[in-house]
Amino acid sequence: MLKRLSLITLALLIALPGWATELEDEERALERQQEENAPAKPKPPHIKAPNEEVTETGKAPPDSTTSEPRKALFLLGETVEPGTFATLHWTPDQSFASIATPVPILVAHGSKPGPQLCLTAAVHGDELNGIEMVRRLMYELEPEGLAGTVVGVPIVNLDGFRNGSRYLSDRRDLNRYFPGNKNGSAASRVAYSLFHNIIQHCDYLVDLHTGSQKRVNLPQLRADLENPDVVAFAKHFGGITVLHSPGVSGMLRDAAVNDGIIAVTMEAGGPNRLEEKAVSYGVQAIETLLENLDMRKASHFWGAPQPVFYESKWVRAAQGGILLSEVKLNDKVKKGQILGTVTDPISNTGSAIIAPYNGRVLGLAVNQVVHAGFATFRIGEEKSTEEVEAQAEEKAKQSSEKGDDPQSQTEPDNEDKERPSEPAPEDQRPASATPESADKTPRKQASASTPTLTEKEEQTSE
Repeated sequence: MLKRLSLITLALLIALPGWATELEDEERALERQQEENAPAKPKPPHIKAPNEEVTETGKAPPDSTTSEPRKALFLLGETVEPGTFATLHWTPDQSFASIATPVPILVAHGSKPGPQLCLTAAVHGDELNGIEMVRRLMYELEPEGLAGTVVGVPIVNLDGFRNGSRYLSDRRDLNRYFPGNKNGSAASRVAYSLFHNIIQHCDYLVDLHTGSQKRVNLPQLRADLENPDVVAFAKHFGGITVLHSPGVSGMLRDAAVNDGIIAVTMEAGGPNRLEEKAVSYGVQAIETLLENLDMRKASHFWGAPQPVFYESKWVRAAQGGILLSEVKLNDKVKKGQILGTVTDPISNTGSAIIAPYNGRVLGLAVNQVVHAGFATFRIGEEKSTEEVEAQAEEKAKQSSEKGDDPQSQTEPDNEDKERPSEPAPEDQRPASATPESADKTPRKQASASTPTLTEKEEQTSE
């Protein structure tokens, strides 16, 4: 009898610490949701590889992984052995349990120790280029020669993907609800499930997106260039353009960085289309990343100089009408240059959209009918990598001296930024909430050379 009691006591002592940690993690997630005006400070970066000892700088000692054999990966209740490829399934808490469709998760678990990299695509269901990037990358990996682990989530927002929609079935933008709340709205529950079941197992994260609302983006990384760890990570992608973009609360990238995971967003192309050139750029950049992380040799290494843009603005239409562009993605433009025109199709009056400074076209709206204030062209000001690194180090030093949180200093330029507190979409608003017709105000004729307004607000698409 005594022997039996001692065995039970031993089992409880072994199980209790894990159970207690799980409760603490849930409480931390709820606290982050409740403290909107006091976001949690970022944790130190995750360890470079599983089971490594971590130094005070957040980096592992050089020989810490050579003494232990490679261990199996435990993810989503399944075990993936070293040197193997597996398809797992994640079922977000979103629908009836009896008819829920699991989301496929692709895992390449290398035979050698190394970092764990996660790739997520189609957080917005109409963004197809990232899905194809994940497919190509995952199925060209050979786990027997891979150091570390690559986890690919080709279609995060399965409902949106089926409907060809950016949003979840409840018309919420999933990328405004991370890290989520297991007792919150449908979007918040999906975000919580993805973040806690998959993302928190990552050391690094690349979240794949495209432009939105009939806009296209030059292949680019969005990264917080005031975070030295993120700057160092962004340099591993080869010659892809890098755009400074502090995270916005609710974005997957921002939640990951705040949890100690080094993360960037990759933007390439536009929604509801598959663009071979954009996909190839993205695949080449991530192949270069894998080589620079010493995970595998790249078949196409990208060693070109990396254009870095610390400042950028969307130039907006001064009037409504038909937009016709006169520039292309990646074009260099000069201050005062005409980027495009907007013309009223009835009165034939129009206005030119003018470049506010010298720069490069990083994003643009396709030719279409636009309203006044519509974001039409994104122009970036280029800086050297050395300038960006020096600025990041100086910012980190100043924040350390003042005790500030560097993640919450600035509001990024986000064209599609939506928060739960924003008004419902127009087709869901009551009639009394609809703006009054423009016919009640006198029509103004726009000058043919009126420059558009520029505002540092929003950023397509993330």
